[in-house]
Amino acid sequence: MKQNKTNKKFVYLISPDKIGNKNFYTDLALVLRSGKVSYFQLRLKKETNLNKLIIGTKIKKICKKYKVKLLINDDPLLAKKLNADGCHLGQKDMDLIKARKILKKKIIGVTCHNSIDLAKSAIKNGADYLAFGAFYTSKTKIIKYRASLTILKSVKKITSLPIVAIGGIKFNNYKKLLLNKANFLAISGYIWNNKRYKPLEAIKKLK
Repeated sequence: MKQNKTNKKFVYLISPDKIGNKNFYTDLALVLRSGKVSYFQLRLKKETNLNKLIIGTKIKKICKKYKVKLLINDDPLLAKKLNADGCHLGQKDMDLIKARKILKKKIIGVTCHNSIDLAKSAIKNGADYLAFGAFYTSKTKIIKYRASLTILKSVKKITSLPIVAIGGIKFNNYKKLLLNKANFLAISGYIWNNKRYKPLEAIKKLK
């Protein structure tokens, strides 16, 4: 998982909870074409596996066109079926060592909440990136763990792996995370559920 040196592609975009209409795919193409997104994570907690496969196949074509890496949330087997670029594992998902056997050299990232111990374990087991959060209040998911900016500095002392910051990131707080050494910002609600701006307008504001 490489970080763009100029850091223009610092967005790690997460899908909305539901993908039901054709407008989504049009908006996704526009957002990815903006050149600000490095990774797109398909995160559909309430969909059937078949629907995830159908939706994932459509998204994969768009990601490929705009050179964005496609990651699947929680499900290494689906990632393998889709031949995605990798997957993201929460602490309650399949363990990293098992996932690595399925996905071989593909990207595997791990949620570390606000814990250096979880980060050390993920590093030891061969994670490709570490995700921390939530840094801010989010409407996308219920927040059980809060992370502070100091954890970004602490983790940078023990690893050179890319760090993804997650949770309630939007226009008025994103720069603070980049200044505190987050490599990528996981963003969902600000793009897909923004009442003021359409997805393309929302992402253009992140510079």
